[in-house]
Amino acid sequence: MIYLTGGRLHPHDLRSAAFDTRWRGLDPDQVHDYLNRAADELERLHREVTTANTEAERIRQALRQWQSRYGSCQHARNSRWPR
Repeated sequence: MIYLTGGRLHPHDLRSAAFDTRWRGLDPDQVHDYLNRAADELERLHREVTTANTEAERIRQALRQWQSRYGSCQHARNSRWPR
């Protein structure tokens, strides 16, 4: 099996993993079933991260728009009110 260093693990990495066979090794069907379950979970987590990053970027853009519209209003409002 080849281990990648520094790279992110993706579902296809788990699904395409290969193991050496030995006389009394692990059951290949169980290994592949487990790797497929892990790959499905990893795929779900990648989707959640992508969704969260997209939502965070949408919120950042909305905040920037709000700041550009209303950021200067506080100075005008403060100058009209006596202290």
